[in-house]
Amino acid sequence: MTPSKMNFSPVRYSADVAPPEPDFDRHMRQAIDVIEDFERGSVEGEGEGRAVRFAHAKAYGLVRGTLEILDGAPPEYAQGVYGRPGTHDVLVRYSNGLSHLGADRMLGNVVGMAVKVFGVDSTTTLPDEATSRTMDFNMINGPIFFCNTAAHYTFLSKLFIDMPKYRLDGRRGNHRMYYNWVTGYGTLPPEEWAWDELGALLRLGARARWQNLLLSSFFSMGAMRHGDYIAKLRIRPTDASAAGVRARVLDPTSQDEVFRPALVGELARSDHEFDFQVQLCASLETMPVDDLTVEWEEHESPFVTVGRLRFPRQDIGGEDNLAAADGLSFTPWRCPPEHVPIGPIQAVRKEVYRRSSVLRHELNGQHRAEPASAADVLPDRS
Repeated sequence: MTPSKMNFSPVRYSADVAPPEPDFDRHMRQAIDVIEDFERGSVEGEGEGRAVRFAHAKAYGLVRGTLEILDGAPPEYAQGVYGRPGTHDVLVRYSNGLSHLGADRMLGNVVGMAVKVFGVDSTTTLPDEATSRTMDFNMINGPIFFCNTAAHYTFLSKLFIDMPKYRLDGRRGNHRMYYNWVTGYGTLPPEEWAWDELGALLRLGARARWQNLLLSSFFSMGAMRHGDYIAKLRIRPTDASAAGVRARVLDPTSQDEVFRPALVGELARSDHEFDFQVQLCASLETMPVDDLTVEWEEHESPFVTVGRLRFPRQDIGGEDNLAAADGLSFTPWRCPPEHVPIGPIQAVRKEVYRRSSVLRHELNGQHRAEPASAADVLPDRS
């Protein structure tokens, strides 16, 4: 279906579209405690003498590129940033989704794509960065997420951190992890057990592929304001770009590192291009903003391309590239007001991501500041 044939009325944004969660502040403080304890312990626990992110700890590479906001999108899609055609420099950090470093086969194939766009003509929703002129997108290689509330975020964060330990214990470890996941370590009454979240985790893992990162599609998971409307986002390789990838299927049993070598090799060989797409909410009943375990179906509302992400051929090999990747911070709240995230989990991420970034930089002796340009972080090495 082309944008000109849109056969639904997109839901209009309002500030009360996702009501606040009861006891939100207490649960958020508990989640922050879990995450800060992990980051402090990670200096020794991860074996590299530095603190790592509580999620997406292992970077696969930092890539230079551009995002062209295309002209001619229908007015429902050409909202806010997407209504101002032009080209922006970007940096993209590819990473594993877990809280740990280590061999790819131990960490699994749920991976992330964090995008930082420069030169955005707007203030951000972060009070201490109002004039940064950057905008971030935090994406993973699946359209759903395995947590819906601040209350569940606390114990699911701990489970997420401990997941490699469960895996090392084989089937018994998996059974113990599933029990703790569903019951909140035995604290939840049966009517509040996290079955939907566990189902989302299993579906997410089943959909993920051991493949070159340049072949994967990445999703925003959560909803966000889209000017007058509500949307989710997707970044996917164009057909021509995907067809040109040579190292396609990866074998995690062949060596400890499979994602990074394949990414480095392909970027050194050729350019790559991706569609940046918007999916508008057509119904709050079937496309909820407060339940991230529910996939928004494309037959109700298709993804429409509003931008084109391009990577030129480049060299991202070397430890300096990974050091640059780990020095950056990404949060979906680094955005203009017309694209503010929506829902309880998105609200949790605002303070959790900020506190995590502040602590990690302090522990690592790094100056924390938004870069003014992509070139300040990653000089041209094409």
